[in-house]
Amino acid sequence: MSRYAFVLGNVRFVFEDLKTLLARATPLRSGDCLAGVAAQSAEERVAAQMCLAEVPLSRFLEEPLVPYEQDEVTRLIIDTHDAQAFEPIRHLSVGEFRNWLLREQTDHTALSALAPGITPEMAAAVSKIMRVQDLILVASKCRVISRFRNTLGLPRRLAIRLQPNHPTDDASGIAASIVDGLLYGAGDAVIGINPASDNVPQVIRILTMLDEVIREYGIPTQSCVLTHVTNTLEAVARGAPVDLVFQSIAGTEQANRSFGINLSLLAQAQQAALSLGRGTVGNNVMYFETGQGSALSAGAHHGMDQQTCEARAYAVARHFSPLLVNSVVGFIGPEYLYDGRQIMRAGLEDHFCGKLMGLPMGCDICYTNHAEADQNDVDALLTLLCTAGCNFVMGVPGSDDIMLNYQSTSFHDGLYARQLLGLAPAPEFEAWLRTMGILEAREGFALVQALPAAFERGLARLGA
Repeated sequence: MSRYAFVLGNVRFVFEDLKTLLARATPLRSGDCLAGVAAQSAEERVAAQMCLAEVPLSRFLEEPLVPYEQDEVTRLIIDTHDAQAFEPIRHLSVGEFRNWLLREQTDHTALSALAPGITPEMAAAVSKIMRVQDLILVASKCRVISRFRNTLGLPRRLAIRLQPNHPTDDASGIAASIVDGLLYGAGDAVIGINPASDNVPQVIRILTMLDEVIREYGIPTQSCVLTHVTNTLEAVARGAPVDLVFQSIAGTEQANRSFGINLSLLAQAQQAALSLGRGTVGNNVMYFETGQGSALSAGAHHGMDQQTCEARAYAVARHFSPLLVNSVVGFIGPEYLYDGRQIMRAGLEDHFCGKLMGLPMGCDICYTNHAEADQNDVDALLTLLCTAGCNFVMGVPGSDDIMLNYQSTSFHDGLYARQLLGLAPAPEFEAWLRTMGILEAREGFALVQALPAAFERGLARLGA
């Protein structure tokens, strides 16, 4: 391990190792203070950022933050690193890498080629010395496309996860929310439900219902019940119509163990979903959610700052070629991200790091009711992320998840972002919306006012 030092004014700041330097360089957030890894002053933070800017990128391959022998995520990062992709930037420092990313000549082609050569620690490091506008500009140049029954991540597109959660998993309540979301043009990312009853028979009932809705109306989208991966594996074994495998993941082996998972189990689940062959335009079958603070809350952060831990989770996600990845920024609570300002910075960091590493990143822009945040903060982060080229956001009825009890983005919020920035849904889904008469048959994104007759009949059968 190397010690790092920087003189700021007449004060010499010393950082014991790379892990400490990264933590001290992180913009202020409550979780790092809780963990005791944050800088003790603004001066120390600036000294750490300036010191970090001088660190060669190659150092991150030489000094693992968690020992190789102790952590399978570290082994994954090192063993799968693409040295050839890394070669164009091997000679750069972190600060020089930032300048390289911001060059006008560095376009989406160069960034796509580079992605397999970027380790999570490199992405986290450069994000720590970037302003908000830097994070937005570089992320907007990253283009990551994924496919299952439609094509996500194309330029000038914004997908929306339709999230019709219900506190009792009532079929008519879920169906009503689905129709509501579809009429706002939501649902192209996925129709994804967090079940209230997390048992296999209930999971299968919801999956079957979603499959019937998708098939009856010919919707070019995919469904997912956000249950534990072992439940999904059991559902596959029982013949359930599984499109995507969902799992929350983290950036250390120990944190993933607290979720009841490891890399081998995720590989098994991916193969099970692939064996069903349910995709029509692609075979990206995995859906991962992450969030800053998860490793810390499990006591499994190994002294790392929470944003670096979060970036390491993206190495896990990248290994399984997912259709969807999103940070649930702000969900854990103010102990980890205290207020709207910290949530906003974290959301932009997560999106930037994921996109830089080649992931199809979305974001659940949310906050708990005891955080120092409100819907104005959600509006601001939604606008910034969509400007940065976010692949998808959430569509929650009324922006209030009545099952998970947190505040997120609504169907109307997704419509706002599309109309403001001239964004369209996934192309296959857009064509379906026009065929169904949900979108007006004219240029642009304009919704009709009437409920399509086919939906009226379907709702009547469900009693909704």
